[in-house]
Amino acid sequence: MRERTTEVDGLPIRYLEAGEGPVVLLLHGASLGSSADVFARNLGPLAAGGLRAIAPDRPGYGRSGGPDDPTLAGHRRFALGFLDALGLPSAVLVGHSQQANTAAALALDQPDRVPRAVVLGGGGLLPPVPGDDAAPGGGERLTQEPTIEQTRAHLEEDLYDHSLITPEALALRHAMSLGAPFAYYTRRAAGGPGGGGAAAGEPLWQRVGTHPERFLLLYGRQDKPTTAARCARARELFPDLRLVLFDRCGHLVQWDQAEAFVRLTLAFVRDAVPAS
Repeated sequence: MRERTTEVDGLPIRYLEAGEGPVVLLLHGASLGSSADVFARNLGPLAAGGLRAIAPDRPGYGRSGGPDDPTLAGHRRFALGFLDALGLPSAVLVGHSQQANTAAALALDQPDRVPRAVVLGGGGLLPPVPGDDAAPGGGERLTQEPTIEQTRAHLEEDLYDHSLITPEALALRHAMSLGAPFAYYTRRAAGGPGGGGAAAGEPLWQRVGTHPERFLLLYGRQDKPTTAARCARARELFPDLRLVLFDRCGHLVQWDQAEAFVRLTLAFVRDAVPAS
């Protein structure tokens, strides 16, 4: 795995990369402490399977510059700008959490650049069910930099298997929650929710359901209280969707179900690449 830096819209962008072959671009979510490193355990196995796997720190996160444009349009611009910066004509996108919407929107609207997308725990891409309004939100907003104990607590909320929170993983997540990333987090909190949602019109989840060939959706049963019910509803409405609901899995699907995530992603990407 290599750590490199490029520039997108005048901002320095740090990214991790491994392997050669068809490109898969992995976009982390918006939680405090999120960075390219949430995919560090996946890059090597994806590369071993014949892919060029690339995970950037999005603007404002990790060691990248910022801030970014927090709208869905801004997220889309960054993803395409990052591909341009690396001279990549196209890539399969993997979008975790908030960035599932970015990956899905690009796969729907710009299939020449993003022919397919893998969704990890993206709640906005599942149909609503009764009880969604009662589901707990994202927890209390921090007003000062988190302690190491608070960082651990946030990781425990996102994971089913707490043994994955090794001292090294905890220290890295905590480091990515301090300084400039925390300043960006407080600016986002003051400005209200970021722009991970879809534009007005047909819901993004409905558009995804009517183009099932472009998507692989992976969720954890122990993520949100209504995740299992929403997955069941998606299957009822769109029986051709490639949708997997893992048991013993929380919001960080790529951690709790790392082996299955890699295996399914490899098969999904290979299926999209024409035989030479």
